[in-house]
Amino acid sequence: MSAPDGDRFVVPPGSGFSLAGRDPAATDGAPGGKKATKQALGDLARHLGGLQDRLYAESARSLLVVLQAMDAGGKDGTVKHVFAGVNPQGVHVTSFKVPTEVELDHDFLWRIHARTPSRGEISIFNRSHYEDVLVARVHGLVDESTWRRRYRHINHFEALIEDAGTRVVKLFLHISREEQAQRLQARLDDPTKRWKFNPGDLAERERWNDYQAAYEEAIAHTSTEHAPWYVVPGDRKWFRNWAVSRIVIEALEAMDPRYPAPAEDLDGVAVT
Repeated sequence: MSAPDGDRFVVPPGSGFSLAGRDPAATDGAPGGKKATKQALGDLARHLGGLQDRLYAESARSLLVVLQAMDAGGKDGTVKHVFAGVNPQGVHVTSFKVPTEVELDHDFLWRIHARTPSRGEISIFNRSHYEDVLVARVHGLVDESTWRRRYRHINHFEALIEDAGTRVVKLFLHISREEQAQRLQARLDDPTKRWKFNPGDLAERERWNDYQAAYEEAIAHTSTEHAPWYVVPGDRKWFRNWAVSRIVIEALEAMDPRYPAPAEDLDGVAVT
């Protein structure tokens, strides 16, 4: 049996890790070129929809998908394309913004725990608790001893929800600095997409190296056996969508959700 497609993107727990060693433009493993891979996405979407239907019907376990990326890294596009075939009734997307005053009065995971999926559901975090070891670190919002302790808190939190029946799939969409520049410029050039552009993105772009270092360390410290990180090449959107689809599908296939048996024998029952 061949290895799962997602294995090539995983960061082995306890290993040395460098983003420089991961090519953001790689397309290895795709079922063909751009056209063939995009055609395969339809079948993947239907398969994912079927697995999600079983997960929802079983209502015993859940799936949490964590999406992280640099600005313009493709988080929104991934949600739109990969999860196009699922039933919205069983899927929830949360985009974590700057913490409110109420949220800041609690520990950093307080607002996160409240958005984890219920049994039978898929939750997608578009940005997540990892912002508290990324933005908080790069902008000096907390001291180093605080954000370093958070690696341990995150690992324990993810182990807790895993023990409670929630599979955690963490995806870093890895783009190059050149690709980010093109995407930000495209937003400026297209009047229908200018609403996506935030002048603050340019200031964040100046901190590129700081964010890369923060991501490398966070991923290295929090890629665990129960919740490993997957670093997905993101420069080619069509490949990114295929790779994320395969990783999520493989996670659900490993969970193997089943339709529950009816409460009683329905053989011979007819509707008149």
